[in-house]
Amino acid sequence: MEDRVVNTIAVISVIALITFIVLARVFLKRSRAFFLICGADAAVILAVFACVLIRHRYNRRRRLLESQMKSEGRELRIEYSFLRKVAGVPTKFRFKELDEATDGFRSLLGQGASASVFKGILTDGTSVAVKRINGEERGEKEFRSEVAAIASVQHVNLVRLIGYCNSSTSPRYLVYEFIPNGSLDTWIFPSQNGRSSSSSRSPPRCLSWNSRYRVAIDVARALSYLHHDCRSRILHLDVKPENILLDENFKAIVSDFGLSKLMGRDESQVMTTVRGTRGYLAPEWLLENGVSEKTDTYSFGMVLLEIIGGRRSVCLVEDPKDKTKKKKKWEYFPRIANEKAREGKFMEIVDRRVVEDGGVEEREVRRMVYVALWCIQERPRLRPSMGQVVEMLEGRVRVDEPPDTRMILVDLLSGDGGEEEEEGAGGGCENGMSNLDCGSTYSLATTVLSGR
Repeated sequence: MEDRVVNTIAVISVIALITFIVLARVFLKRSRAFFLICGADAAVILAVFACVLIRHRYNRRRRLLESQMKSEGRELRIEYSFLRKVAGVPTKFRFKELDEATDGFRSLLGQGASASVFKGILTDGTSVAVKRINGEERGEKEFRSEVAAIASVQHVNLVRLIGYCNSSTSPRYLVYEFIPNGSLDTWIFPSQNGRSSSSSRSPPRCLSWNSRYRVAIDVARALSYLHHDCRSRILHLDVKPENILLDENFKAIVSDFGLSKLMGRDESQVMTTVRGTRGYLAPEWLLENGVSEKTDTYSFGMVLLEIIGGRRSVCLVEDPKDKTKKKKKWEYFPRIANEKAREGKFMEIVDRRVVEDGGVEEREVRRMVYVALWCIQERPRLRPSMGQVVEMLEGRVRVDEPPDTRMILVDLLSGDGGEEEEEGAGGGCENGMSNLDCGSTYSLATTVLSGR
């Protein structure tokens, strides 16, 4: 537009000068004044043509340089994007991109206390789970904790953070890979009345023994990586079946780092407020003595017992002493498993559905039960590290019988410690098994990164 205006002014100026020469010729004839005017006008006309020519060449060169810079910038952006993907660096998305990917956040996968998760498809066809974190102060803290913990780590058994969308106000968004087979709880806890233990949308399903054993090893490897192989030790602090996802090959993927804490290698423990889920909290955390990697070990032991038994660690069951069958009492599965193990009745600990399907080796059951009981020792120093847990589960080291723990904090962990409650106080567990009400409703960071 600017070039067109300049050219128009130049043409008008030349025409005006030529017109002035013609008028001077008519009125001044061939006088000396005419030749002076004619010479001056010709010089001005040549100057105008020279300016236009110089400007044209300058603009041409400028456009050429701009084109080269755009091309180089495009190549740099492509290379930068490629390097970010290779290095696993999360991509920053705009809200509009996520809104289009999730079709206006319509496909809800799961919802927790402070976050909701939606399924989406990016422009390149990648299926993702978009986690929307609500709340101002708490949402910002969870967002920062999750990004700090998972953004720089790469492990086959840890959920992959694809990108994020951050704003000065809530909500904030995290974009994860989509895990198709849902969370572990829908595969190990039996359904009741046609409903899954965590979602009414999932059909009844049961994980085989071999798959359960592989899942246990996968989760142990993921936690061992977080504790021992990262530059700063990462404490997950919310290990439970709902936060363990299963991919298309039933490989376990540990997710949800909203409660995680970074811990320096020169630190033995860190202080943090008591958060998490009832039944998976280590005693030292409940006593506000600080947390360490052994806190995750305790939670893993609880999950391991639930994988073996196919039932919640804390559960409401019918009181056999009550003939009306209206009263319920809290049942603590780790105590039952410990008693059965002392009696050598390991197969009675295993999920009866798995036993009926066959393929369960008592040797493997004994090993898993012993590892779980080692992990839930009340004294943190008696618990093995997650690296040792991996070696024990893989059979590389001998697993000795763990010391008998008195489980002093059972009452605190299981809620009223077996005190009878009315049926309306909580959901009962049919045949001692868990349902939705038997699980904790106290989770402060429950998220689901896949379909249920």
